[in-house]
Amino acid sequence: MTETSALNARDVTRDIFSASIGSVACCYTGQPFDTVKVRMQTNPTAFPSVIFTSRSIVTNEGASALWKGAVPTSMGMVLENAMAFGMNEALKRTFPDEAVEDPTKRPDLIKPFLMGAITGVCSATVLLPSEVVKAKTQVAVGNKGTSSGDIYKKMIKKQGIRSLFVGFDAQIMRDAPFYAFFFGTYELNCYLFRTYFPSMPEELNYFMSGGFAGMLGWTAAMPFDVPKTNVQASWDSRVVGSYFPELIRIAKERGPLALYTGLIPTIARAFPANAALFLGVEMGKKFFDKWVWP
Repeated sequence: MTETSALNARDVTRDIFSASIGSVACCYTGQPFDTVKVRMQTNPTAFPSVIFTSRSIVTNEGASALWKGAVPTSMGMVLENAMAFGMNEALKRTFPDEAVEDPTKRPDLIKPFLMGAITGVCSATVLLPSEVVKAKTQVAVGNKGTSSGDIYKKMIKKQGIRSLFVGFDAQIMRDAPFYAFFFGTYELNCYLFRTYFPSMPEELNYFMSGGFAGMLGWTAAMPFDVPKTNVQASWDSRVVGSYFPELIRIAKERGPLALYTGLIPTIARAFPANAALFLGVEMGKKFFDKWVWP
């Protein structure tokens, strides 16, 4: 299959359209869990547990604080998933699996993991600025001067444009393993559900497979996510070079298990958020095929 056919206008538009729908559903479903996770990762002494952190945020800042950073996150997610799903779909069109055309054949279950890792490296570049703004916004306590816009202005004033790209190496270290498991296990889950639960509705298959893919992806990426969050939430981090010292510092000072800080709210968020994401993407494709560009 040629590059032209893999990147034809209709397919690329379809990828972006469906990824955008899934992104908005994913963001607003999972943002409260993500805010709790970030507070626990950056300040484990003040926020020692999921319940305590959630209650503290709601009591002191109001329930809406759980959605802090949702606007840049949703914008970033649209860009991230347009890149991620677009790249992944383009790779699938470039290196097609024969099982797609012939359901009697067993699908290649290794290729999706490799394509996912490549996708992760590419999407990290698009996601980085919104991730930096989000991380700094989520750890800002209080209601004055803590909006995404306020944080952005402070960042530009302090470090200039490069402040939007701090922790670039950290972003790649997290996203490559995440997307490898994210897309790889989604395809695996869909295959297993179709094989062992053939009467399951496709919509439920998308929902369940996406939810489990998110959980497994975050479990694999979590040790890389904790130092990434700390690097990007800090006001003194560099574009490249702050990640590995932070990784080593956390492991030495708090032990290797500290790299899994925030795993519970992350996993709790991962299932509903990514179930909504993949369901939105798959339904977006069907809507696009029927109503937008038949």
